[in-house]
Amino acid sequence: MNVLELRDVSIIYQNTKEAVKHVSFAVPEGKIVAIVGESGSGKSTLIRAAIGLLPAGGELASGQILFGEKDMAAMTAEELRHVRGEGMAMIFQNAGDYLNPRRKVCDQYVETLRCHQSMTKKQGYEIAKKMLATLKLPDTKHVMNAYPFQLSGGMKQRVAIAMAMSMNPKLLLADEPTSALDVTVQAQVVKQMMDLRDKMGTAIVIVTHNMGVASKMADYIAVMQNGELKEFGTREQVIYHPENDYTKKLLTVVPKLQGETDGE
Repeated sequence: MNVLELRDVSIIYQNTKEAVKHVSFAVPEGKIVAIVGESGSGKSTLIRAAIGLLPAGGELASGQILFGEKDMAAMTAEELRHVRGEGMAMIFQNAGDYLNPRRKVCDQYVETLRCHQSMTKKQGYEIAKKMLATLKLPDTKHVMNAYPFQLSGGMKQRVAIAMAMSMNPKLLLADEPTSALDVTVQAQVVKQMMDLRDKMGTAIVIVTHNMGVASKMADYIAVMQNGELKEFGTREQVIYHPENDYTKKLLTVVPKLQGETDGE
């Protein structure tokens, strides 16, 4: 069964040129799909549309986006609120910048968990502390009691990633989640996302310009260029038997995550 399905999706901004043109693909339950392409290819627009958070002026011009069997475009604001969180969560690029600078990390983290799951503040605090430790944040007690402006950009990004992953959603959308992190931390975050899939059955859609990340973690790879889906297939099909010239170009340079070897 598919947790997410895009059917002939086209997206426009300000009623002008299409940012995404007639894209169709599905995300099976418990699988990881990487959307790969250069800046401006429409990959971030796709996942923002999937969770109903297109920027101002953006709209679904045609097609359907189905979460399970539910049409996202037909949902009320209340229905969308219930879907976001346990059903579907998103990690934004530079997500740490979305943290409220006036509130301590622990207050924001625990409140987010309790909005979507039934738990005490103490339970929420322990869940948060454990996830932050898993993402190799040093001195988690200090991080929890810090204000966001007291943390580095990479630390804030890992806090935001931890918050989304702690929801244990059915579908996790991740927009370039590791772009602000050094290669060592990138590898840790990728491993933790893969562990989330393995342990919780969470399906993941990750947007990346890095074919190395895609080849490391994805079951399926979608290649985007100029708003069009150029290729979609299993990791093995796209990496070892690409059909599109643009895909072949992307594969000419595949950076590796630190700690990865050719045998992995």
